[in-house]
Amino acid sequence: MENYDIIIIGAGPSGLTAGIYAGRQGTKTLIIDKGICGGLGLEVPSMENYPGFEIISGMSLINTMKKQAEKNAEIRENEEVLHLKNKDGFFEVETVKNNYIAKALIITTGTKHKKLEAPGEEEFRGRGVSFCATCDGVLYKDKEVILVGGGNSALQEGIFLNNIGANVTIVHRRDEFRAEQYLQDKIKTAKIKTILNSQVTEIKGKQFVESVELLDKEGFKQEIPADGVFISIGFSPASNIAKELNVETDDNDHIITDKDQRTNIKNVYSAGDLTGGLKQWVVACGEGAVAATSAYHDIENISNSY
Repeated sequence: MENYDIIIIGAGPSGLTAGIYAGRQGTKTLIIDKGICGGLGLEVPSMENYPGFEIISGMSLINTMKKQAEKNAEIRENEEVLHLKNKDGFFEVETVKNNYIAKALIITTGTKHKKLEAPGEEEFRGRGVSFCATCDGVLYKDKEVILVGGGNSALQEGIFLNNIGANVTIVHRRDEFRAEQYLQDKIKTAKIKTILNSQVTEIKGKQFVESVELLDKEGFKQEIPADGVFISIGFSPASNIAKELNVETDDNDHIITDKDQRTNIKNVYSAGDLTGGLKQWVVACGEGAVAATSAYHDIENISNSY
C-alpha cells in the first residue's frame, strides 16, 4: 500500500492545479483519474474567456496544464477510485489497480453529462447520438445535425459543428437561450437555425439516427430528419464517491465547502464544478489552488496566511 501526503481524485482543471500547488509546497502528491487528464474539459472546442489566451481549446490547455502538473505530482490515468475509507485520521483509497493511504484528500471529480431521458437516446448512443461535438463532430460534415441545449456549452458546440461544415439546428426548450450574449450573437451571425420552446421527445432510426420528434409548448408535434443528435443540456455533480466519507452535499448534490475549500470532514477538500457556483475554468483553477494550500497548511499544522 503506497503512502502519500495528498491524494487528488480527478484530473480536470481544478485537480491539475491542485497538484501543481501541492507538489510545489513539498508534499508527496498523487493525482488519480478514472479516465485521462481533462475529463469533460477536453470536449470544450474553444474558450475566449480564459486569461492569457484570446482563444484556446480545452484540449490544448489541458495538455499544457498536465505537463506542468507532472513536474510536481504523480499522475495515474485510467484508474477509477472504487472506495474511500477514513481510518484513524488517514484515508484509504481503493482503486481498480491499487490501494493508497493519504493524510488528506482533495476531491475534484467534476460533473457528468445530463441526459434527455428520451426514447432512443441510449439505443443510438455512438450511432448518431453524442455528448461531445469535439470528439464526434468531424463525422457530420455536410450532414443534418440537431444540437439540444441553450447554455454556453451548447452554443459553443453549435458554433463548432457549424464551422466544420455540419448543417446545424439548435433545439431549446425555453423561449430564449441562457448562454452569454456574445455566443448568441455568433449564432445569429452564422445564421444557425434554431427551434425554441421545443423539446426532443424521441430519437428515431433503424441502425443509425434518422430523425427526431419534437414537441412544442402548444402541443404541436413535428418530426425532422437528422443524421446526428448532440446533447448539451447541462451537467450533474459526480459526488457519489465523496458520499462514502459522509461529505455533506447540497440539494443538487454539489459538495459543500467553506472559503478555504474544506468540507465537513477533517482533511477532506473539494474544488471545481463539483462544488457548484460559477462553473468556469478560471474558478476551478483558483479553487484547486486554495484547496491544495489549505491541505498543506492543515497537515503541517501551519496557520493559513495566504
